[in-house]
Amino acid sequence: ISGIHQAYKNGDYNCRQLVEAYLERISELDHTINSITTINPDAVARAIELDEEYRETGILKPLHGIPLVVKDNINTAGMPTTAGSLALKDFIPEEDAFIIRKLVEAGAIIIAKSNMAEWAFSPMHTESSTAGTTRNPYNTEYVPAGSSGGTAAAIASNFAVVGLGTDTGNSIRGPSSHCALVGFRTTMGLVSRSAVILLYLRNDVVGPMCRTVKDATRVLDII
Repeated sequence: ISGIHQAYKNGDYNCRQLVEAYLERISELDHTINSITTINPDAVARAIELDEEYRETGILKPLHGIPLVVKDNINTAGMPTTAGSLALKDFIPEEDAFIIRKLVEAGAIIIAKSNMAEWAFSPMHTESSTAGTTRNPYNTEYVPAGSSGGTAAAIASNFAVVGLGTDTGNSIRGPSSHCALVGFRTTMGLVSRSAVILLYLRNDVVGPMCRTVKDATRVLDII
């Protein structure tokens, strides 16, 4: 994140160019990984807004122009939230989850939703009835674990800068480990679970999945 923000300040590229680069990478590579379920049709427009805001204010928000992948059990307004199940394949929330609202206010750009184990039920692999099986980008003969394997595979494939997962018993930590990422299983009660489709009320938490401790900490600070 800090490197991207420095590039924005230097004028090396802008939010729109970065988002378009990630979208192009998804279109080129995700057919073999199968980590993405839905592309945000408003991602480029949001990037343009943030570019205009930076030109006017000269201020970068904490996550200004940072592409974000969101696990498909966290509500995102205007985009399907299926929890990997055909039962919810047509569910499109009217409002963002609280944590999504916080991230968007901090400048993050939702670039896509990510595949997950159906109803977040498997810690071992990431397979849903809506999107099928996600493969490990380091070796497509292997799994990225579950249930947040779609987010892990997407970040490891450089389809976004940061991601969100949920964890019942392994579902952030396992995929992060399988895909060489940093994932935080957050303390129960620290992060809002409002408008998140939970598997097990007593255990489930939301947390960041990123390439570095610093990036994961920044996302956690926001949510």
